[in-house]
This record gives sequence, C-alpha cells and structure tokens, in this order.
Amino acid sequence: MSRTLILLRHGKSGYPPGVADHDRPLAPRGERQAALAGQWMRDEGLGVDAVLCSTARRTRETLARTGISAPVQFVGDLYGAWSSEILESIRIYTPESARTLLVVGHVPGMPATAADLDPDADVPEFPTSAYAVLTVGVPWAEVGLTVDPDCRLVGVRIPR
Repeated sequence: MSRTLILLRHGKSGYPPGVADHDRPLAPRGERQAALAGQWMRDEGLGVDAVLCSTARRTRETLARTGISAPVQFVGDLYGAWSSEILESIRIYTPESARTLLVVGHVPGMPATAADLDPDADVPEFPTSAYAVLTVGVPWAEVGLTVDPDCRLVGVRIPR
C-alpha cells in the first residue's frame, strides 16, 4: 500500500519577552500561513489520517489553524528533533492503518527528514509553514530503516 507523508514546519512564531522557546505562540502571520497550508492540503486532496505533532506551543497552534481534524499524538521527542528522531517517532507512533501521516515540527528536522528519505531530491529552503509531501512504499514501522526505492519527494509547498 502506498502511503503519503507530509512534513510541516510550524508557522511564523512570535517572540514575546520572557517566554521560553517551547512556549512561543504563533505570530498573526503564522496563523494565516498555517490556515493557508491546511487549505492547500485539502485542495491537493491530502486527506490526513493521523498526525504526530511536537509539543511546542507554536506547532500545536499551527496544527489547530490548519483545520485538520485527524487523530493526533503529541510527541515531546519531536521538539528540536533531528531526522533520526523524527523517523523513530514515525515508526513508534503511527498506526499502520494510516494512509496519510502529517508530522508537524521544526527546522532543521523537517527538511532533513525529507532529504534523508529521498536522497536524490533537491529539498529547497523550508521557511515557516512550508510542507513537504513524500510518497512512501514501506510500512510506517519500517520508514527510514533502509532505503525505500519507492520513496519520492513529490514537492515542497510554501503557503504565502
């Protein structure tokens, strides 16, 4: 069964004084970007079946603004995660029944994961609210363990 993986960077965040990085909210621009990202995903027919989301406030707010209502697992290990940690979270937390998985996280993890899964792809810069869409040919429990010859970066979208 072919699967779809969407790697979404959080929207533009605010920098209120005295607020720890993990607790920073979205800026108004980030709210608009996240809503647009969700609309673009719907327009592309990307029906999300499951979501893994960093526990950071800005990622949770990004997910809420997308309007995606699939079951969500909030994963602390996605906050500041490298590609290997993101892939491990996908293997551990994603139900095999999910055809389309959305992961909401941060840089450099999101673009690095796309590049690791499709090493032949030219992954462009990944500004806030950008998302990569990849096809995956192996079960979620095997993502990133070996080279998946069917894994392809379909594209990177930058909602503006």
